[in-house]
Amino acid sequence: MNKNLVLIGMMGSGKSTIGKEISKKSSLKFKDIDQLVENDQKMKIREIFEKKGENFFRSVEEKIVLETIKLPNQVIALGGGSFLNRKIRTEVLKSNISFWLNWKNISIVERIFKSKKRPKLDFLTEKDILKLINLRSKTYLKADFKINCDNLNKYQIANKILKIYENEKNYS
Repeated sequence: MNKNLVLIGMMGSGKSTIGKEISKKSSLKFKDIDQLVENDQKMKIREIFEKKGENFFRSVEEKIVLETIKLPNQVIALGGGSFLNRKIRTEVLKSNISFWLNWKNISIVERIFKSKKRPKLDFLTEKDILKLINLRSKTYLKADFKINCDNLNKYQIANKILKIYENEKNYS
């Protein structure tokens, strides 16, 4: 069975960057769910949130994830909130190998504040973001593997994930 490699984690955790790196080092095609949603809707995620709301975004995201995940030989970067969706989480855990890109809270906060493309976080304080991290982490813990990313560069993270993925793929 061809299991996809699925990356989960907070916004700003490097899912897209790591996914692209894994794709370069393997025969897996890279799919970024946020990018696929933007292509589908012909607008940036920020615009989707502003014009159509989070519920609309989440329904499009669910449809795209559930379609994408059926295709083999992929490394898939889920959006930060995707794995919170029960249908998505069930499918990811059923027939894929999932990796939580885990960072210390302060690292995530710093990474998020450096970025301007996080629509959900525009009006949140550092305290609110920490609360969101703690809330989401409880669900992210359900991933097959937790990768502690602090003190590693993107190449080390990608290599670590690929090694585990290849091992798991061969024994499951």
